[in-house]
Amino acid sequence: RKKEREEEGRKEREREKERRKKERKRERRKEARREG
Repeated sequence: RKKEREEEGRKEREREKERRKKERKRERRKEARREG
């Protein structure tokens, strides 16, 4: 049982990472638009 929850947590972290990556991308695009 414990292992299962651990796996769940790992997936959760992976999703978090992905979300952050997308956020950064969007921010960079915003920056670029302001620059050019």
